[in-house]
Amino acid sequence: MTFTKSRFVSFEDYLATDPSDLPEGFYEYWDGELVEVMTESLFNDTIANFIFLVLFEAGVPMELIRPGRVEVAVPGKPRTRFPDLTVLEKVHVTLLEKRATITPTMPPPRVLMEVVSPGKETDENDLRDYRDKPLQYAAIGVPEMWRIDRSRQWVQVGILMLGDYEFTTFRSDEIIRSSTFPGLNLTAAQVLQAKR
Repeated sequence: MTFTKSRFVSFEDYLATDPSDLPEGFYEYWDGELVEVMTESLFNDTIANFIFLVLFEAGVPMELIRPGRVEVAVPGKPRTRFPDLTVLEKVHVTLLEKRATITPTMPPPRVLMEVVSPGKETDENDLRDYRDKPLQYAAIGVPEMWRIDRSRQWVQVGILMLGDYEFTTFRSDEIIRSSTFPGLNLTAAQVLQAKR
């Protein structure tokens, strides 16, 4: 669904728009227009919420863990994304008080996580999570990206190295290794099933 009531003059115009003048819900910015983001499956949300709880229990402050609610400005098309889970830096807490959008003038978030919707490898959503989003997130300097894929039964953790992500794949009872959360004792199976 495209929101066409107001076409923005530029991306900067969109970013400067007061949140009260934007439609409710989640919309990606495409060439001056807002396109509604498809709704997630219930289990995708469950996985994001599970990771939120695990990180909170591990001592990450609640205000830094944002499941599906932070908009991130990126290069390319679309110009904005809504990751399934965002781990912010402390500076973002103040910067995002008025509008939960990480703009190009702000530091990047610490970690972005995407839960891949079930489907075929040639599906559009699969290409977004495996091709487009890693390129966009790397371009803005996000140090770590997680890709959680129930169809392939793996969790991949990408570390930004020389402008690109180097992904390590974790399956089954393998403990996920993360440079951001070195003490995290969490297996791929626990994440994929959203339970301990």
